[in-house]
Amino acid sequence: MGNSSSKTDNVVGSEVPDSPEKAILRGKSHSTANISPSITCSSTSSGTNLKSDSKLSRSASGADVTEKYLTQLVPIEKLAVILKEKSVKLGINGIASEVFVSQVFPHYADLGRRLFTFLHLNSRATTTYLGTMAFRQQCERFLGIMDDAKVLECYVKMYAQEDNPDFIDKEGVTRLLHICYTIAMQHSGNSFVCSEINRTFSSVTKSIFFSQDSMSLGYVCRWFEQNLMRLVLLIHKYCVHTLSTAYRGLEQGAPSCGIELQTPVLEQRNPFTEKSARDADDASSSLMPLSQAWLLAGALPPSYSKPRQVTSPSSSKASAAQIFKEKLSMMPSHWTLLYNSNEHGLGANRFLHHVLGYRGPTLILIHAENDQTYLVAAPGEWKETHLYVGGEGSCVMQLLPKFVILEKKPNILYLNTRVRGYPKGLRADSDPRKPIISIDEHFEKIDIKGIAHIKEAERQRTVKLTAADWMDHPDRFLLELGGRQNYNN
Repeated sequence: MGNSSSKTDNVVGSEVPDSPEKAILRGKSHSTANISPSITCSSTSSGTNLKSDSKLSRSASGADVTEKYLTQLVPIEKLAVILKEKSVKLGINGIASEVFVSQVFPHYADLGRRLFTFLHLNSRATTTYLGTMAFRQQCERFLGIMDDAKVLECYVKMYAQEDNPDFIDKEGVTRLLHICYTIAMQHSGNSFVCSEINRTFSSVTKSIFFSQDSMSLGYVCRWFEQNLMRLVLLIHKYCVHTLSTAYRGLEQGAPSCGIELQTPVLEQRNPFTEKSARDADDASSSLMPLSQAWLLAGALPPSYSKPRQVTSPSSSKASAAQIFKEKLSMMPSHWTLLYNSNEHGLGANRFLHHVLGYRGPTLILIHAENDQTYLVAAPGEWKETHLYVGGEGSCVMQLLPKFVILEKKPNILYLNTRVRGYPKGLRADSDPRKPIISIDEHFEKIDIKGIAHIKEAERQRTVKLTAADWMDHPDRFLLELGGRQNYNN
């Protein structure tokens, strides 16, 4: 979404020939009045006082009764006409909720019902359906929202409690996350199910609600704005696209099918699955489930999850719809595994060998005791130095059991194994005296918030090697020099 913009509805009097108001508006006003076509009032004042006695009212079906102009959004006008024709067959002189859901959002019925309810509440209609004019008004206003914070507020409201619309509970947030994930992961009309999706969503709800059953809409909006803003903006792009293009399929007699979103990460094996799990196709043993990768793609800057380069229509036959699909996808298509202590062995030398020299953004996952998972995000190349480095986008997060951004600012990353007189190891935090994460120079001990987390360091330092690998391994030659000629296990 773009930058926020404000809209001012100026209510002015209708001009009457040779009236004092006309002289005032033209002769004494030095500013240009922007006349809103959707709100007009008649003035019955006399002399120099402009006072409106008429009030804006609505019809029972939710339309502003003073609405006289034709909509400028032709797709919405055509969609309203088609939906009304189908609703009339059901005996409803307007647009029914079930028709809107079945024709515009057939694959996402819950989202369609919540969107229609949102439009219905904003119209303040007293009927169960929406009049054609009210439907057009509310759709245009919905599509005209340009401020990201307002967009977020709309969707949080959609998933609020029915009996207490000023609050939202864990189920509502979970449903919002689920529809965001489903739409983002859609591929050829089918949603990809992650076995760890409930655990991923639970980490978010634990972070938002603590021990509370529900929270205010304002608090939840601020939390999403600070942590997962991009996820909700993605679903708004989908809804805007669907409302703007649904009439095309309906004119041909077929319900709207939305769009097929690209999920490039599904075209290859999960790069975060351990080697043993890849051989057995066991998704539960993955180092990072796809749902967690999706969550990170929404929390981290776009540089970490930049999708594949979109081909220009001028150089190929790519359509505008295809380009839109690729832009709408948030799943990373280029993440690859650089280092895994279970496969490559635990140690500073092994870490440096696999990580140093890579100049792109990197994510370091740290699995500690009690199923705690932390992440250190570096937007650029790692370098050994006694100084704290890291550009915009440097971040320290807790992924499990709660999803929490612990630190997000430049110059919070530290890696030193050579410079004497300075702390050795890897650190992450803006305070060098109390780092959030501290790994010693041998990569055997991990301190998180001052608490030691040792997780079978000796076991992880042992690497299983085949006979062929052991013949060329440097440790074999060192052991033989030490007199262990027959050491081959």
